[in-house]
Amino acid sequence: MKRFAAVVAVLAVPAVVLAADQQPGGGGFSFLAVFLQMLASLALVLGVLFLFYYVTNRWFKLGAVAKTGERHIRLVETRYLAPKKSLVLVEVAGEYLLLGSSGDRLNFIKQIDILEEIEVVEDETKRPPFATVFQGTFDAVAAKITAMKQGRADTVARHLRRS
Repeated sequence: MKRFAAVVAVLAVPAVVLAADQQPGGGGFSFLAVFLQMLASLALVLGVLFLFYYVTNRWFKLGAVAKTGERHIRLVETRYLAPKKSLVLVEVAGEYLLLGSSGDRLNFIKQIDILEEIEVVEDETKRPPFATVFQGTFDAVAAKITAMKQGRADTVARHLRRS
């Protein structure tokens, strides 16, 4: 109800502006009036869009099953192996299933009874954090710049010695 009152208040602004323009002796052009009318029109369009969104979600109940229903399927992890090929670990009603996904096919690989059976293998190809890589690159560039500056200074010093 508060939203409806706010929309009505915003829609009343053009009427107030129109009444102010129609005062006796006031026949000039007002930028403020045009600006307020533009804002009121924008509020009207946004209000209609919001109303349309509310009505479609309320009446047609799009996605109502996903919002209100209890979820029995949960995606635990996805590991991509190649383009359009991946391994998917899914929990369905307390049971864990390992599935293989390739393109438009989904293949059952193995049922895992207990989550503790999943052995955690550390990835040997761990990459260093971005900050470490950036710091190393920055230090290398700074060293090259310092060497270049020293090289120029040495060149200038040699040139002055010859003179």
